[in-house]
Amino acid sequence: MCGICGFVGGGTPDDLQRMMAAIAHRGPDAAGSWSDPAQRVHFGHQRLSIVDLCTGDQPMRTADGDLTIVFNGEIYNHAKLRAELTALGHRFITDHSDTEVLLHGYRAWGLDLTSRLNGMWAFVLHDAARRRLFASRDRFGKKPFFYSTLNGGFVFGSELEAIRAHREIGPRLALSRLALKKYFGYGYIPAPHTVWTGVAKLPAGHSLLLDLAEPAHPKLRRHWSFVMEPEPITSKRSADARAEELRVALQRAVQRRLVADVPVGVFLSGGVDSSAVTALASASRPAAGVNTYCIGFEEPSFDESAFARQVAAHCGTSHHEERLSIEKARVLLPEIVGRLDEPMADSSLLPTALLCRFARQHVKVALGGDGGDELFAGYDPFRALAAARRYQQWVPRPVHQAIALVAHRLPVSHRNMSLDFKAKRFLRGVNRREALWLPTWMAPLTAVELESIFDETIDPEDLYSEAIAAWESCAQPDPVDRTIQFYVQLYLQDDILVKVDRASMQVGLEARAPFLDLEVVDVARRIPWQWKYRRGQTKYLLKRALEPLLPHAIIHRKKKGFGMPIGAWLKQGRLPLERPALAPEFTRSALAQHRSGRVDHRAFLWAMWLLTEWQTSRPPLS
Repeated sequence: MCGICGFVGGGTPDDLQRMMAAIAHRGPDAAGSWSDPAQRVHFGHQRLSIVDLCTGDQPMRTADGDLTIVFNGEIYNHAKLRAELTALGHRFITDHSDTEVLLHGYRAWGLDLTSRLNGMWAFVLHDAARRRLFASRDRFGKKPFFYSTLNGGFVFGSELEAIRAHREIGPRLALSRLALKKYFGYGYIPAPHTVWTGVAKLPAGHSLLLDLAEPAHPKLRRHWSFVMEPEPITSKRSADARAEELRVALQRAVQRRLVADVPVGVFLSGGVDSSAVTALASASRPAAGVNTYCIGFEEPSFDESAFARQVAAHCGTSHHEERLSIEKARVLLPEIVGRLDEPMADSSLLPTALLCRFARQHVKVALGGDGGDELFAGYDPFRALAAARRYQQWVPRPVHQAIALVAHRLPVSHRNMSLDFKAKRFLRGVNRREALWLPTWMAPLTAVELESIFDETIDPEDLYSEAIAAWESCAQPDPVDRTIQFYVQLYLQDDILVKVDRASMQVGLEARAPFLDLEVVDVARRIPWQWKYRRGQTKYLLKRALEPLLPHAIIHRKKKGFGMPIGAWLKQGRLPLERPALAPEFTRSALAQHRSGRVDHRAFLWAMWLLTEWQTSRPPLS
């Protein structure tokens, strides 16, 4: 796990050093750089040492100097691939570096290398003989990759601040109006967009080829897509057989992610997914034991620490818990937001960042439950799908408008996922076509509301083009499968994994996600939706798979989520918005309504507060 950066074409050694300094927090253990002046290629690397501590430094080169790589991530099947490559005649210099496996793997298999990898990655490889760069990002986008061609060359980095640090790029950057619309439409900025004009994200599951003779014209290719191919529900395989297959795949995924040359722990919230990882990790390391980490809060509707303690006691882990007052957490918020390279309005950013800080005091690697909700239908909107279809079928538009008006008058509650909040969210999106349900339910602002901020007509089809593409890319007709596709292809990539990467790498902690193991994903995508969401129960088959491992009360407890009381903070004036980044009149009106208790504008106001805080905290270019 590291930070990578570099450029082809215009730039100086000082540019490279500035870029490396901008991402030094991602790799505080070592720094390295390499240049090929003849081909005008420059690589920088900040290392967080996890595997092969002694011989794994980067940039790494083959013995003949023909191939050079900078790599961020972990390849969990690197030992198996190394054995295959050794059998093919490749000779390794390092002891057990997964980075060197990528070099020899490229030499053996070329661009097909990525199809053999099980892990998370973002890398750039210089092929001197072919005079080209080969860059790639993992299947789900666990590791970030940004690039720009604004200066007629090619500049890349693990975070936007690295791009911004290049003197030929930084002064040309301006906030992207389109990206800001997407930000308020989703609460995050979807790939390939970024907050800066002229800078792009390499989408998850994509690779990039760059002819060094034309550095401003990279060619993208998709190397993997998430495709659901469910087996018929009428097949002879029983639920128990499917559950056993899933449990075995998860067990192997956890075992792969426990391998490291540094201490490893587990994030334990007490929810189903993190509890599953904890139970499987404990079963894999009965002698060594497992360290688990949890953040507890004083506000009851946001605190899950009692469940985490219950799971830790059941699994016999060495449990570590830090209790924070909501007020202390709020004080830390500006610092955490100020270190983001791009605004994102996920309120769980704060507790995730605090959890990473706490765990980093003891370990350098932590396993988490990310991906479980997306793959196994774990979110609340899955419960709303059938109701939304019936509503559209039976409720005429005039009646809908009357119902929405009545719901608007429900008393506002700022408790976590309160009933009035869910009801109002449901009604704001249910009158649209199915492909727009999810983004509208989750949006900080609707397309109509966005028109007041940007003073122009906003077409929902354009605003939510990524959500529509994800929904329609699913070949399965049922809305449960299509909702899974939305969450996996869009929300997981551009919200959840971004949040975890930035929160963990701010403190030099590697976060690993067993649920996104290639073997687990292959099992999950073959499970029919009826075994994921069954008779109102989310994660049905996953919970069945966990029955031998966890208490019934943990498996079937009500989902709480990992958020913060931002609605109450905004109402109480604890998140000031005197000078919002955009639309001051609209924002102040919304804030006044929110503080009066008449309307719940928490999602929009939080997004605006975060954008404002992020924008005012940008470090100046020197």
